[in-house]
Amino acid sequence: QVQLVESGGGLVQAGGSLRLSCAASGLTFSLHAMGWFRQAPGKAREFVAVIGRSGATTYYVDSVKGRFTISRDNTKNTMYLQMNSLKPEDTAVYYCAAGRAFRAVTIRPEDYNSWGQGTQVTVSS
Repeated sequence: QVQLVESGGGLVQAGGSLRLSCAASGLTFSLHAMGWFRQAPGKAREFVAVIGRSGATTYYVDSVKGRFTISRDNTKNTMYLQMNSLKPEDTAVYYCAAGRAFRAVTIRPEDYNSWGQGTQVTVSS
């Protein structure tokens, strides 16, 4: 059974930083592209970033480019999202997700079949 567990969320002032982690179990981690999504109150779930199986390929939503960095450590079955220069509009529940094995990176939520429970990120102004 696949388990994805996010951690690292919290309350931070605008301009601050947080590092989210996603620990994966129950799957061969290196075979799956991994993504981060977020959902703010009253809004649809939004793609944030994705990383390919080896870590060589990454994509970001325009609003976080230059501020967020996605990475992974396949030896630890863990993915990360380093978030710098945080803004109040980054406030949301952040979810990690695993794509289907051997598939290419994708920004579509429907292409991910395993999700974590989410971690709250709140950025105060």
